[in-house]
Amino acid sequence: MSRRPIDPYIEDSLSPKIADVPQRKKLSTTIGASNYAYLHNMVKAGRAESVGQAVDKAVEIARRLDNRATLERQTTAYFKGLTSKAAVEETDLEDVLNAASQEMDFDQP
Repeated sequence: MSRRPIDPYIEDSLSPKIADVPQRKKLSTTIGASNYAYLHNMVKAGRAESVGQAVDKAVEIARRLDNRATLERQTTAYFKGLTSKAAVEETDLEDVLNAASQEMDFDQP
């Protein structure tokens, strides 16, 4: 039985693909001393492995808060823009969903 040479151009299913590896971008900037201390303390407390990872986590939190605020504004605008008939339909739907959720046991798998 002969072995075929390994073709370096054939994908190895166990190796990560370039698209699967998170891309890091270099950022060179200065920040306030208290912000740097906060990031450094995240590392010291074990909440981040590096200052770069601490920055990523802080930005993720800020983005999440910003996304929630955007969703809240858009939701408010949606409900303000409803016709009275559509508002009644939304209220009816809310009541039905609320009643259905009361019957559900969310602790069950």
